[in-house]
Amino acid sequence: VQLQAFGGGLVQTGGSLRLSCAASGRTFSNYAMGWFRQAPGKEREFVATITGSGGGTYYADSVKGRFTISRDNAKNTVYLQMNTLKPEDTAVYYCAAGSKLLPLRAGEFRYWGQGTLVTVSS
Repeated sequence: VQLQAFGGGLVQTGGSLRLSCAASGRTFSNYAMGWFRQAPGKEREFVATITGSGGGTYYADSVKGRFTISRDNAKNTVYLQMNTLKPEDTAVYYCAAGSKLLPLRAGEFRYWGQGTLVTVSS
């Protein structure tokens, strides 16, 4: 599976962005999809995950209620809608694909896309 994330950019505190991740190469709906992020000087952290069907989701506490993960299997794309952004959301965001039902840890994802940078100004 090849993954390409895009949609990052510069936004003010309280603003919104939608990230997209386009997949190719395998049957997209066979894979759970996740978003991770890595801030400067910090380790990569889990953000959200969604099952292959889209029927199940899970979020990190830090983004719950502000971010929404969704997918369109007809378009082989997963999205991350980010609302009420905060400066601490500044990071490079990565999408990933895994074969478990609802993977949560980085090691459970087999395929990774390149990151897209999100910068939230205060």
